[in-house]
Amino acid sequence: MTTETTPDAAARQPYTGVLPSQKIWEMVHAEEISAVLMKIEEDQIQPASIDLRLGDYAYPVDTSFLPGRGTRVHEKMRQLDADFERFRIDLSNGAVLEKGRVYVVPLLESIRLPADVAAFANPKSSTGRLDILTRLIADEATHFDEVEGGYKGQLYIEIAPRSFSIVARTGTRLNQLRFRRSRGAAPRSISAADWKQLLDEGVVVDTGTASAQTREPGMLPFTVDLKGTGANNALIGWRAKKNTQRIDLDRRDYDPLDFWEPMRFHKEPVLTLVPDDFYILMTKEAIAVPSQYAAEMVPYDTRAGEFRVHYAGFFDPGFGWSEANQKAGSSRGVLEVRSHEVPFLLEHGQIVGWLRYEYMAEIPETLYGQAIKSNYQGQNLKLAKQFRPL
Repeated sequence: MTTETTPDAAARQPYTGVLPSQKIWEMVHAEEISAVLMKIEEDQIQPASIDLRLGDYAYPVDTSFLPGRGTRVHEKMRQLDADFERFRIDLSNGAVLEKGRVYVVPLLESIRLPADVAAFANPKSSTGRLDILTRLIADEATHFDEVEGGYKGQLYIEIAPRSFSIVARTGTRLNQLRFRRSRGAAPRSISAADWKQLLDEGVVVDTGTASAQTREPGMLPFTVDLKGTGANNALIGWRAKKNTQRIDLDRRDYDPLDFWEPMRFHKEPVLTLVPDDFYILMTKEAIAVPSQYAAEMVPYDTRAGEFRVHYAGFFDPGFGWSEANQKAGSSRGVLEVRSHEVPFLLEHGQIVGWLRYEYMAEIPETLYGQAIKSNYQGQNLKLAKQFRPL
């Protein structure tokens, strides 16, 4: 038997990379993505990901865990607590998930992946901005937020509210799943020449604010804005209050001052992070993701400092990108910051992380932005959608 290797045959082969919305819909129609009781809704499909929904029950657990090879999630929970089913929480009419506790919730969606397609999860943007730690768990998983090619089965989410207790219910969307096709090959890399052109032409970052420091092609450094507009008393960030009411995730009218302390520029553009306090800050740069790319923030890098700068971190194609002039617009990156162990001094313009770009397998038919009513297009220092503008 011979293998066809002509250029025309190669061109017909599917590209490697992150799958776009139209390919995710094909997976839904092929029942490679399915849901129990409730059908997949149209607005679950984003340009390069699908929103996942909470099922009917949450299980309080005493510790975070991974099931490991040969063990399913339910089996692991039974090993940790033989009576875990007795204490499940019914989410059908909404229930409180307390801050400082850990919960495991079966998701409505299950998957049946082809052998050459793996899946990766991130919290949704609003989830991260509420300081809710979420991580995807699959049966037999040895890593959070990753599902190997060929997996067939149920999906679960670990939920750990950090700053606020929350009210969640069946169907609430806290995390999203994206798919990467490999066909047994390494992901396509961005060449040094292409990356230089993207930077020089202001396609991925505003050329007026772009940092000159790059580690490698496809890795964009970003810095923190601690000046705001530059005027005295300008808003530069928010710090979560310690004792507040719970947050119902379906509401959109909370007063931000009931939950957050505004931080303003005063004399010097610096900020000392208090260990385990939670901050919302923003990048100095306007950043963008062109249609043929997806991007993800590297959440934690000790070379920048002992702090985490992002929970969510996944940026759909079209974020911050102006289709009209093919350049970065005005969208800043919002940073969800928590210092670890020791106080840490941040200064205006300091590099606090990196944005990793990768190729899409195809350009999505719909991009992030106004057409799909994206919440954070054109954003500056913006809190989660549950809070009304200040």
